[in-house]
Amino acid sequence: MVILHAGRTRAAALALAIGLALPGAALAKNPMVGGAPMYASKNIVENAVNSKDHTTLVAAVKAAGLVDTLAGPGPFTVFAPTNAAFAKLPPGTVETLVQPANKATLTAILTYHVVPGTYTAKDLTALAKQGGGEGQLKTVQGAPLTVSTRGKKVYVTDAKGNTATVTIANVMQSNGVIHVINGVLQP
Repeated sequence: MVILHAGRTRAAALALAIGLALPGAALAKNPMVGGAPMYASKNIVENAVNSKDHTTLVAAVKAAGLVDTLAGPGPFTVFAPTNAAFAKLPPGTVETLVQPANKATLTAILTYHVVPGTYTAKDLTALAKQGGGEGQLKTVQGAPLTVSTRGKKVYVTDAKGNTATVTIANVMQSNGVIHVINGVLQP
């Protein structure tokens, strides 16, 4: 299993990309997510606020005070759960998490969906292949996510063993990339 840490250097990121397509080169220009085009010239927050499928995520990011971070230079890879993914959580979970008293827990969950650096689906596939079927990425929260592939599908597994599927990959941003997922990951 290959493990990459949050402190990885730009040189290491470039080394990982050798032999892989340049991010954005063969990727769809302005893919549609949640009924809105996602522009590579905009940052993660500027694009996410326009997706009708990510209103819960955007509200949670605002409640956690992470807007400025995710609008910053990055680069970041964000595994972005849809509203439907949040709806799979037990009733009342989201409402409880966005309360000011639970900001630390909410921040930990959200930053567990963020990895420093830009990892396209091709990069994630290569990482899994290098690790004999799975690879690990250290999140901004600090705990690892496990990445695996089956066919052309990319899967992300959290510390509790829950797996989410990347449903829309390679949504390029000015400060990284978003991969839409169908589950909420938990450290």
